[in-house]
Amino acid sequence: QVQLIESGGGLVQAGGSLRLSCTASGSTFSSYVMGWFRQAPGKEREFVVAITGSGGSKFYADSVKGRFTISRDNAKNTVYLQMNSLKPEDTAIYYCAAPKYEYIPRLDHAGHYNYWGQGTQVTVSS
Repeated sequence: QVQLIESGGGLVQAGGSLRLSCTASGSTFSSYVMGWFRQAPGKEREFVVAITGSGGSKFYADSVKGRFTISRDNAKNTVYLQMNSLKPEDTAIYYCAAPKYEYIPRLDHAGHYNYWGQGTQVTVSS
């Protein structure tokens, strides 16, 4: 069983920045894709970004391209989400997620992820 613990959320003004962290238990962290999703009130959970196990490939939702950056430190079992130029529409609970298997067919599909963190609130004021 993999446990994911997120941190780094908070309240920020529009145009500001936040960095989220997600630390995973387990010794095979570097073998797995890691993803970030978010869910705003009254909306479905949506894909934000994913990174392959080596960190060599990253996939961003169009809404965050150029503003958000995902990275990972496999020695620390941690994935980061640097969020810059934040907008009020980025307000949501952010979740990190990990799949059970090393290969998943859709990195942007929540159904392919088996383990989820508890979520961290990000609020962007206008």
